[in-house]
Amino acid sequence: VLHIDLVITGCSDSDGLNMYGLDGEEMWYADFNKGEGVMPLPPFADPFTYPGAYEGAVGNQGICKANLATCIKAYKNPEE
Repeated sequence: VLHIDLVITGCSDSDGLNMYGLDGEEMWYADFNKGEGVMPLPPFADPFTYPGAYEGAVGNQGICKANLATCIKAYKNPEE
C-alpha cells in the first residue's frame, strides 16, 4: 500500500462531519457553520480543489440525518 485515502461522513441530531484525508493528514473538510469547504494545508503543500465537494457534503448530511431518524425510530420500538 503506497497511500491511505480516507473519507469520513457522519452526523448526529445536532452536528455533522465530512472530511477527506490522505496518509494521516486532513486534506479537506466541510465547515457547516461557515457554509464552505476548508483546505487546511499550507500554500507550500501545493493545495488543490475539490469542485462540488461542499455541495456533496450537504447532500450527504441530508441522507445521514434521514437514516439516523429511521434508526432511532426502529430501535425505540423493535419488533419482538
